[in-house]
Formats: sequence, C-alpha cells, structure tokens
Amino acid sequence: MDILGISAFYHDSAAALIRDGVIIAAAQEERFTRNKHDASFPLHAITYCLQAGGVAPRGLAAVVYYDKPLDAFDRIVRTFVAATPKGARMWSSAMSEWASRKLWVRYEIEKGLDELGYDLPGDLLFAEHHSSHAAAAFHPSPFQSACVLTIDGVGEWATTTIGRGRDDHVEVLEEVRFPHSLGLLYSAFTATCGFRVNSGEYKLMGLAPFGVPSYRDDIERHIVLRKTDGTFKLDMRYFDYRAGRRMTTRRFEKLFGPARHPEAPITIRECNLARSIQVVLEDIVIDIAKRGHRLTAERNVVLAGGVALNCVSNSALRNSGPFDDVWVQPASGDAGSAAGCALWAWHEVYGGSRPHESGDGMAGSLLGPSFDADEVATIAERHGWVHRRVGDEVDRADQIAQTLADGGVVGVFQGRMEFGPRALGNRSILADPRRADMQQALNLKIKHRESFRPFAPAVLAEHAAEWFDPGSMSPYMTFVAQVRGAESPEVSNDSRDSQNPNAGARLHERLAMVRSPIPAVTHIDGSARVQTVTAESSPGLHRILSAFHQLTGCPVLVNTSFNVRGEPIACTPEEAFRCFMTTDIDLLVIEDCIMDKAEQHPWDSAIPKFSPD
Repeated sequence: MDILGISAFYHDSAAALIRDGVIIAAAQEERFTRNKHDASFPLHAITYCLQAGGVAPRGLAAVVYYDKPLDAFDRIVRTFVAATPKGARMWSSAMSEWASRKLWVRYEIEKGLDELGYDLPGDLLFAEHHSSHAAAAFHPSPFQSACVLTIDGVGEWATTTIGRGRDDHVEVLEEVRFPHSLGLLYSAFTATCGFRVNSGEYKLMGLAPFGVPSYRDDIERHIVLRKTDGTFKLDMRYFDYRAGRRMTTRRFEKLFGPARHPEAPITIRECNLARSIQVVLEDIVIDIAKRGHRLTAERNVVLAGGVALNCVSNSALRNSGPFDDVWVQPASGDAGSAAGCALWAWHEVYGGSRPHESGDGMAGSLLGPSFDADEVATIAERHGWVHRRVGDEVDRADQIAQTLADGGVVGVFQGRMEFGPRALGNRSILADPRRADMQQALNLKIKHRESFRPFAPAVLAEHAAEWFDPGSMSPYMTFVAQVRGAESPEVSNDSRDSQNPNAGARLHERLAMVRSPIPAVTHIDGSARVQTVTAESSPGLHRILSAFHQLTGCPVLVNTSFNVRGEPIACTPEEAFRCFMTTDIDLLVIEDCIMDKAEQHPWDSAIPKFSPD
C-alpha cells in the first residue's frame, strides 16, 4: 500500500511516500525550488517521491494532508472575532490568503496529481496537525512503547500534546491549546533579538551561551506562569500574534526593550535575552515531560514539533528528565509531518503494523534524491568541470582525509540527500576541527553567516565517549554534549551588564578564548551539537572519519550543511559545484568525481538549474 503524505502552505512544505509502513522517500520542496523554507504546494517533492518509489499513475492508495484546514480556519476566525476591533483590521489580508489557497487543499492536491499524470485516489485524508507530529515521533522510533510529546507554535488549536505510543497506536491524552504556546513564546524572543520567526530560532539557541539569564525572573513573573501540575499559561497582554502583524505588544517592549534591527550589532541585551528564554524553555519542557511521565508511566519518550529541534533543551531533558531514553524525530518541524501524516493513516486508518521491531525507521534520514557516479561524470564533462574519478572508496576517503589534515575544506556530495534541517554527511562541508581559525574561516568565507554561530562535530560513534561527555548516541545532531578537555572563559562583568551596548559586539573574540582540543566545534560554554556516525547508518562519512582518525589520531570532523546563508542545502551536482566555486571550499567530491579548486576554469555563473520535471 503506497500512501503519499503532504505538508504545505505554512513553512517548510514537504512530501513523503510510505509503503506498507516503511518510509520510501521524503524531501522538502525548498531543495528543488531553491526558495528557503518554501511554503508552496510541494509539486517537485511529490514528483521525486512518486518517481523514487516507482508508483504507477493509479498506484496510490491514499493521499494524506498533515492538518485539518477547516479546524485551523475555525481558530483563525474565532481569534479575529475575539480580538475585535483590532482583529477586524487584519481580517481582510488574512482571509485573502485563506480564500486563495488554504481552504482549497483538496483542489490543490487534485490539480497537482493531475499535472503529474496521477489519479487522485479514493481516500484523501486529513490528519490533525499534532497527530501528524506524534506519528512522526513514535512510529520511526526504536521503542515499542513511549510517552509522546509534541511541542510547536500551533496546529489547529493544540500547541503542546502529551500522548502514549504502544505498538501500532498513538493516543493523545492531554493538550495545551492556543494562544498558550511554548513555540510562539520562544519565537517572540527570536523576533525581539532581531532574527526571523520560523527560521531564526536556532540562532537564538546558539546565541544563548554568550549571556546570563538576567531576564529569567521577569519572564516568569510577567510573561509565563508555570503551574505545579506541569502545565503553563502565557499572559496575552504581552503578545500580539493572535490577530496582529507583530509577535509582541508595547507592554512587552516596555519590559524588554524594542526589537533589534536584523542587521544591527548584537549586544549583550540580546545575549542575555536569549539565555533567559532558553533556560525558561528548558524548565518548561522538563515540566511537560514530568507530567507526561506521570500520565503514562513510560520509561522512554519521543519528541516532535518545532521545539524538538532545540537540541540544548533535548539534552537537558535527557540529562535531568524523568525518562531513561529520549528519541527525537530528525525532521521535527512541519516538513517531517509529511511522513507523520502518512504513518498516521497507515496505522490509525488502515490498521497497519510497524515494519520494524527496533532500530531506525528514518533510514538515517537519508531519504532524498541521489545521482549515480556515471551520471555525475556525464554532468561534469558536459559542463567542463576538471575532475578525476576515484572509484575505490577507501582510496577516495584517504584523499579527502589528507586534504582535511592539510587544512583544506572539502565539500562532499554522496548518496541520498538528507531529509530534515541537518546535513549528516551526504550533503556536507567538512573541515579539521583542531584548527583554532577554522570556525571563523567557515563562517565568514564559506557559509557567509554570523560569526558567533557554532559548527557541529561528526564523530566516529565508537570513539564518542573519549571526546564528549556524555558520549551517548546522537545520530541526527539532536543533542549537545560537553567537549572533554574544553575550558570556557568566565563571563566578564561587562557581559553581565545588560545596559552596556558594546559588551556583546565581538562575540567571535570571546569564542576564540575557549580552550579545546577541537576548537572549531566547541561553543563558548564548551558544548557541541554532536553527530555520532556508524558504518551502518552513514558508511561514506564513516570511511572519511576513519581515514582522518588514522592519519591524525582525531576521529572528529567539522560537519556543516552544503550551502551558504539564505540558501537550501545543495540538491544537485550543479548546485554543489556552484557553492564550491563561489566560496573558499578547496576540494569537491561528488560520488567518485574529485574536483580541485586550483584546477578549475574561471567560474561561469550561467550553469542551468536542475529541473526535476
């Protein structure tokens, strides 16, 4: 039974194909359109999934959409009415978007499938938003039973749910409803610190270790009420997201100051705001987890929803929460719900069973398109890329490791593209983590992004405990750990002074004060967002790490996504080559084709974009 899952029209649209409960293919629309966080109908992603699965024009058993538009519309209408007269001023623009597409999901799906030459199956299903998240969290997890937590901005009405997953069924036990939302609370501070809502929350998380939680008491005294039973409520006098264009009100600005302009220097106020809301977030997540533990008596917990992408919070839960083990859906945001809603249909509608008793139902999250070696060589020859083919995988890994050990930066494009926000070794930029100047070089000369942003280490799983504490498995970069031997600088007095506008302006100088055996992947607090790599889950990256380890004695590499700021991860060889030629990447490896920057012809920007059609 082939089931197509779709998420669309909010952010990070995606499609996924499920066959008899197994995820066959999944991809975000942004990877094909090159429009980051693309919210449009995912026609290209659907095309890829159907082709990857070899689905016949009449082969789909069902199409599933990841939320219920009419229920979400009911929330929008009720919210605007409750916010009258202010809501009335926003009514026209909001209704225009709903009337043009969001209420016509069935038509959009039928039109899209018809354009691709596929029949709309008899079953067109709509899952609840948090049911999609919950299914994505539980069914691919290694647990036969678990507490299920989903935490995000908002679905139809729910913003947080607690459930129980057992065998082939997920039951929702409790929910927190809009407008009380942990995800929207965090996004409000994201906007105040000058980052974009729905895409800049990870920047806020990365900024937090530079500050102290000096605003924590203000947040808990005025903004959010943590109840003794593990639930929470927001004081809505401080928020404007119910029916306004802004996240916060003047009352919020009076308490915390006006929002930073996105291009203005980051000051210690933003650092302290980030740290304060991060601490509050972690405390509330643990409160929710404890309530879930009391309700379910389960030993393990699984997470999904946008808040589950906060790896620092995930680690706080794993290290101090009530559960023995934590599993986080690697595509926790709305993109992952494309797979989640299809899994929901397989289990809850059709009564299907889980295809695996234990292990990884996300296939290492390597669910996207790939290119075989001969195809890549043909593309390289057509475009005149100077390349050599190295078919032996061990020899190729040795050459990559030598370039890295010599201080070079390598772009690696191999196998299937990752599904979710993290590059896991198949669409990655790799570098030597031992070099103190590598973090700055990667940020400024290759990624073109803010200098304070940390990079993630990929480490051979068998050596993780020697380099990180705890050395627990983290195959999807969903947890952080402390780097063994790292020494962080103490927070200076001026860094504690939120009235000093210059204290946070040179964050990279403070980051350079960290002492670590692998400084390029060590954050200001000595932490790192770890990816543990096994030969089974990621054989290509494991070979490169093993070769680097043999050469240098270090089983760790910098692993960052193959893109620059503002662009999605490279999906095609052409996009990888463009990134290679317009940055300071030294070596590009696409399957068995190796390209040296020094040998290439002058860059011609007129390389055509790949069209999946």
